[in-house]
Amino acid sequence: MTSQPQSTRGIDRVTEPSQPRPAFAPWDRRELPGLFGVVETARRVGNYKWIEMRLFEVLGGWVATVPELDVKLVLGRHCYHHAWHAELWNKRLPELREMNTERLTEPPNEEMVAFSDAVREPEAPELTIEKLVGVYRVLIPRKIAAYTFHLNATSRITDAPTMRSLRFILQDEFDDWREGEMLLQSLITSPEEVERAANRQRELEQLIVAAGGITGPGSIGTGEEAGAEASEGVAVG
Repeated sequence: MTSQPQSTRGIDRVTEPSQPRPAFAPWDRRELPGLFGVVETARRVGNYKWIEMRLFEVLGGWVATVPELDVKLVLGRHCYHHAWHAELWNKRLPELREMNTERLTEPPNEEMVAFSDAVREPEAPELTIEKLVGVYRVLIPRKIAAYTFHLNATSRITDAPTMRSLRFILQDEFDDWREGEMLLQSLITSPEEVERAANRQRELEQLIVAAGGITGPGSIGTGEEAGAEASEGVAVG
């Protein structure tokens, strides 16, 4: 019996119905399951949109009241970053599960509302340090942590659109955090100002810890999360 020519064997493997082509190319080593099912992904994205909208409102409101021109210019630029982030999350929600995006645009709990209100609270013009500490030393680092956890924990196959949004947003968050921290360092020049910044950060850290993070408890994962999500299925992209 004559053996089949080597040149035709690869073609037969592709065209022969009994030998279907693998779903993923040999070089594609991505794993299918992630930690989040559709419901959990939509819940987190709704929380993300809510906090981005709140931060846009807070920074935009401060632009009119802070006396320092350099701070005013930075806040004005950053507030539109957060408006764009909210828009990205708003577009992602219908792709996940909910056409009425406002229904899922909500905080994770009442403690997060209290934290957000406290971040907004300093209104007096002389409280620029307190304003910036809340955003750049407490809130934005918590957002970076939650977004990074989501990026690392979700499926690169089924949730690729969310990952793309997270990468865009994280780039802004890191750049804004760096610029905000530089502003703070330029403003904190005395022991009294160091104490003001430390007290403000301590107060807000206690509130955000009570909330559990920007998506509530488990914002950056828990040991039980993978098991809890296994029965829900994977997110769809």
